[in-house]
Amino acid sequence: MHLSYKLRFVSSQLVTVTVLLTLLLFTPQIWLNWQAYHSFNSITKYEFKLQTLSNEITYLDEVLTMSARMNAATGNVFWEQRYRQFEPKLDNAIKESIKLAPKAYKNEDAKKIDAANQRLVAIEYQSFDLVNKNKKDQAMLLLSSSEYETNKQIYANGVAKRQQNISLQLKQKVDEYYQRILWAISESIISLAMLIPAWLLVLHLLQQYLKDKKIAQAALEETNCRLEIQVAERTTKLKYKNFQLQQTLQELQHTQVQLVQTEKMSSLGQLVAGVAHEINNPVNFIYGNLLHVREYSQQLLSLINLYQQQYCSENPEINLLIDEIDLEFIIDDMPKILSSMEVGAERIREIVLTLRNFSRLDEAEMKLVDIHEGINSTLLILQYRLKENHKKQEITIIKNYGNLPLVECYPGGLNQVFMNILSNAIDALHQPEIDYLEGDIEKQLSSIIIHTQVKNENWIMISIKDNGSGITEEVQTRLFDPFFTTKPIGKGTGLGLSISYQIIVDKHKGRIKCISAPGKGTEFVIEIPIKQTD
Repeated sequence: MHLSYKLRFVSSQLVTVTVLLTLLLFTPQIWLNWQAYHSFNSITKYEFKLQTLSNEITYLDEVLTMSARMNAATGNVFWEQRYRQFEPKLDNAIKESIKLAPKAYKNEDAKKIDAANQRLVAIEYQSFDLVNKNKKDQAMLLLSSSEYETNKQIYANGVAKRQQNISLQLKQKVDEYYQRILWAISESIISLAMLIPAWLLVLHLLQQYLKDKKIAQAALEETNCRLEIQVAERTTKLKYKNFQLQQTLQELQHTQVQLVQTEKMSSLGQLVAGVAHEINNPVNFIYGNLLHVREYSQQLLSLINLYQQQYCSENPEINLLIDEIDLEFIIDDMPKILSSMEVGAERIREIVLTLRNFSRLDEAEMKLVDIHEGINSTLLILQYRLKENHKKQEITIIKNYGNLPLVECYPGGLNQVFMNILSNAIDALHQPEIDYLEGDIEKQLSSIIIHTQVKNENWIMISIKDNGSGITEEVQTRLFDPFFTTKPIGKGTGLGLSISYQIIVDKHKGRIKCISAPGKGTEFVIEIPIKQTD
């Protein structure tokens, strides 16, 4: 252990010295490389570009001279246009060269070149004017004159000399770059010769250190492996507990949803039952007394008839009163009024009975029930939403009832399902009318078709179909999920169809499905067994 510590101490000192030596040797080399890079960047950015611009200036000058002479020789305006086209390019090239090498354009030679160039341009412009005046021969003589040739020679010699100076300057820059590269290479060779043995020794010591570290690493990996196994076991247990908690949470959520909806329906049922009870007592009182009123009125009418026969002619005041009250009309209309009152009272009794049938507060267990009574009672509750008003047209209910037997079921639960589906159908039919008022779609007649039939000896089928706008396939996949709704905020909770699914599938061992497509309405098909099996 003491030897290993001593070896580690010596290794650290040797590595420190080697690193310092490396930095000491490579710092000048980095500086030389940076100088070489700076020289190369300068050559690339300025010298080569200046050389390229010098060649471009020579080429453009020749193009302008040729264009002027061709214009004088042929008289074709194309050559003047070509001259005008290349002249700005020459000016731009000269301006860019001046930016890169301002000294080369400020000496005495540059002034002579510029004066000669200006005289050449003036002569060429003068030749264009002569050609435009149909004096081609004079233009040719002007471009062949000694003055033009002399200025052309001065300009060409000056440009050639300038280009030669630029080439010599470029060669000098390249030689300096090569010299810096050679110094950098020499420095690198010397540094490597000094550093390779030191780093080989460091490598040997590092190998010894890594060998010791490998042994310690093996022991550490073994410990980590045991810890990972323990962590994996605990993670598995935690995942299982989390899964159980998630399942419990989902069950609690579903139970909460069902309790909320059940409480709503129970409150509605209590309200309906209370209203029905309060109405039922006075209606029974009225209905029961109507029979006696009819009997008493008949007796009174008989008495009046007998009195008219015996004493009417002897008392003129009675005759006058008979004429004023139109006794004949009263005798004729009294039975009709009583019959109308009996019909109204009977209708109220039927409505009360239907409301009590919807509430089913006393039927929490399975019973044999007439399905049509539950549908009709639900429609009665929703009657106010089916009627026409100033914003919504009437919704037509088409009943296509089959000959159903009594079905063993939870009547209150089924009424809750009918309420949810019919309410959604009414909402779906009212939405296109809102769109119509806003000018989005055409108005159409609204209807809901309710169809029932015996599917086979064990099952019945109930279909509720509207002719609304329909729903997409994507929405259908989530239709029975808790808290999913397509209605605006505040208009729906997403609980109705989820509860309906539980009532049909879980409580009644039945099936419920949605058939819909955009623009083709929506149909809910419910299938439940006629008899429930344990």
